[in-house]
Amino acid sequence: MNRLITPWGDVSLARFPADPRDPLRAWDAADEYLLRHLQESDETPEELSGSVVVVGDRWGALTVSLAGRITPAGPVQISDSFLGQQATLANLLRNGIDPDAVRLLSARDTPPERIDVLLVRVPKSLALLEDQLHRLAPGVHSGTVVIGAGMVSDIHTSTLRLFERIIGPTKTSLAVRKARLIFCTPDPSLTPSPSPWPLRYALPADVGVVSGRTVTNHAGIFCADRLDVGTRFFLRHLPERQGPERVVDLGCGNGVVGTAVALANPQATVAFLDESYSAVASAEATFEENAPADAKAEFMVGDSLSDLPNESADLVLSNPPFHSHRATTDSTARHMFGGARRVLRPGGELWVVGNRHLGYHVRLKRLFGNCQVMASDPKFVVLRAVKR
Repeated sequence: MNRLITPWGDVSLARFPADPRDPLRAWDAADEYLLRHLQESDETPEELSGSVVVVGDRWGALTVSLAGRITPAGPVQISDSFLGQQATLANLLRNGIDPDAVRLLSARDTPPERIDVLLVRVPKSLALLEDQLHRLAPGVHSGTVVIGAGMVSDIHTSTLRLFERIIGPTKTSLAVRKARLIFCTPDPSLTPSPSPWPLRYALPADVGVVSGRTVTNHAGIFCADRLDVGTRFFLRHLPERQGPERVVDLGCGNGVVGTAVALANPQATVAFLDESYSAVASAEATFEENAPADAKAEFMVGDSLSDLPNESADLVLSNPPFHSHRATTDSTARHMFGGARRVLRPGGELWVVGNRHLGYHVRLKRLFGNCQVMASDPKFVVLRAVKR
């Protein structure tokens, strides 16, 4: 947990789920820069007391800092991250703020019809920013205050062009502690072209049962415009199993792995899990287009496997992320592996694909007491751990 010093007082913040071994903070210099600008700028509290929308607030730092301070009605937070939303709720309670003071929307929900102040944490994914701005633009009017914030490494010429093309003329601040602000003046006369998202493409011909199938990708999911090489390697080496069983596609992304299972074993029930609302929406669309009509599936947005009962799954398949925004960490993988061991029945299997250098085999052996290499190449390895 860390204390963020804001112009309106200190707030205590933590990521979600809390992990004492994870040293990463729940805020960064861009959050500080934006909050300080709001306090020092010519925009008065009265001008900031209309409909305030905070987009992409990673762990709730902006939402918690503003709740009950600048905006008596409370800000609206829009996020594609379930974990980000849960962090916001936990941080509101941690600071004695009623969670009902904030309205939480997912990236798939309809944005407010009118937006008077729009604060955007610039995401790593340019596609996600494009989709967000297209969805928010109808609620922006000529008087809307639009400010983006991000680290210098996240803000490029292409970032500014998106704001200019969809919202209006744009300029940037000086960099402070490697953070930068974006100021955008809405232009009601703009008529931006339709959003290209979701994107659909055909899979290559060398990925097993799903070869040539069409997948759907909403903006913001990992490798939304192509099949990532890790998943491509995984699809070539999935376990061959038959019969009724419960399979979990953990961190499902666009759902191509779980869909491959459903095609290869029509008797399986596949649960698609991800903390991204857009990922689960993508997985559902991919499954519905490609799976047999009588195939059985569940689609869940949540914190890894926390919503599944103990010993309820026969097989868990995962390509764990090893980045949290721009930070490299194995915290997510640790959480996923521990959850997999809990939900697997005795004899159940966890299959994982990952970069060789991540050393997942060490952690799996410690957790499961066993780990077997099922396939490998110079970059990737597929590992199998069995719950004894």
